[in-house]
Amino acid sequence: MTPEPNRADLGKDPGRVSGMFDQVAAGYDRTNAVLSLGNDRFWRVATTRAVAPRRGQRILDLAAGTGASSVALARSGADVVAADFSPGMIAEGRRRHGGIRNLSFVEADATDLPFGDAEFDTVTMSFGLRNVIDPKKALRELRRVTKPGGHIVVCEFSHPRSPAFAGLYRFYNDRVLPRVARVVSSNTEAYDYLNESIREWPDQSTLATWMREAGWTQVEYRNLSLGIVALHRGTNPA
Repeated sequence: MTPEPNRADLGKDPGRVSGMFDQVAAGYDRTNAVLSLGNDRFWRVATTRAVAPRRGQRILDLAAGTGASSVALARSGADVVAADFSPGMIAEGRRRHGGIRNLSFVEADATDLPFGDAEFDTVTMSFGLRNVIDPKKALRELRRVTKPGGHIVVCEFSHPRSPAFAGLYRFYNDRVLPRVARVVSSNTEAYDYLNESIREWPDQSTLATWMREAGWTQVEYRNLSLGIVALHRGTNPA
């Protein structure tokens, strides 16, 4: 019997969000590629360049999903921990990439990370902070596990700056994305939540403020794809 689709809502109950991602794990990367019109690959490359991984570093890739972004980081020779709070995503990541020696998979809650203080040279989170019930607490936890002088890179959906393009983007999310999701996704309701969470997520400058409030310094961001996505960076002060 096919299980009922698990749909999260803007309350972001961790159990419901985790269960929703469990259900879409197998086809998650393919669906994202289709719905983003292939831009997901460009965003991943931009994030990897911002992280600038190097051999000898220890990097936490939080909300790693099936590990696609983690693999790109591990190719540098860095020791990469791919963490996600969805057991289904972690299982799918291990199935696909478990043979990579410098890549490990860990189930983890962003608001209560199972790591010691100052374990990582760099922490990064792509398209996951938006799904956390308390994103400000997650930013503080990420700083706790980062070494003094270490860095954070957050890639997340944001708000296009051009009103004309913002209108076109909203039309795509409201009218086109749900229809495409019905064809390519095993859980179309998950992508209804995706659309809602993007709409309600704060803009670039607000996220930058949250990062500063969490103790990160030298916070800056740049827009990708005309502001559909923003790449935020910061430093854990020594």
